Amino acid sequence: MLSKTHALVLHSFKLGDSKFIVEVLTEAYGRVSFITNIAKSKKGAQQRMLFQPLTLLEITFDYRSTQNLQKLKEARIAVPLHQISFDPYKCSIAFFLAEFLFHATKKESHNTLLYKYIESSVMWLNETSQQFANFHIVFMLKLSKFIGFYPNLDSYTKGCLFNLRTACFEFLMPAHSDVLTMNEAESMYHLLRLNYDTMHHFAMSHEERNRCTELILKYYKLHLPSFPPLKSLSVLQDVMRT
Repeated sequence: MLSKTHALVLHSFKLGDSKFIVEVLTEAYGRVSFITNIAKSKKGAQQRMLFQPLTLLEITFDYRSTQNLQKLKEARIAVPLHQISFDPYKCSIAFFLAEFLFHATKKESHNTLLYKYIESSVMWLNETSQQFANFHIVFMLKLSKFIGFYPNLDSYTKGCLFNLRTACFEFLMPAHSDVLTMNEAESMYHLLRLNYDTMHHFAMSHEERNRCTELILKYYKLHLPSFPPLKSLSVLQDVMRT
């Protein structure tokens, strides 16, 4: 059955001389893996550009629920991301978030709200002329709402801690060390209330932003046990320092 849907590229790699495996998140089916042929030619080089991390595509493919690898029939750019492509800061964020989403959405089936959130976020990053150093932090925190472990903001009271395992703000120190201190918990609470248009008002040093990023990744690791260390994190941290 031929299906058409919007998709976001997460990862691609070469298989043999001319085949590529492409991992995408689709609006209609959730996570899907494709196999496609790409020739060694000028046209092939143009095709490979379609499968860069975080590219927004419109795809047509022969969907078969019993197959692990679907056959891609056609792919075209749905939304050009020229600003991300030519801005080293935005590009580093895009590569980081593509790797992050590759692991965070591995078990996602059809979830239109999740896809629309990611798509609109990528488009915002591409188009913005505002400060966006906190973008990946706000993005990861908000994403947890769509995959099932968004922190309970109603439990916050000034001076409390944040239990990373229960996703709740608490006063009692738990019997484990997966907890944010009082100051970190307060920062987490304020970050959770921000959006892309207001996040530049939350000032952080480079070191504080790195610490915050690492804590959020730890939070995901606790709730998604197969979530690994991200190779692109060090690149993001180095680029955003300049």
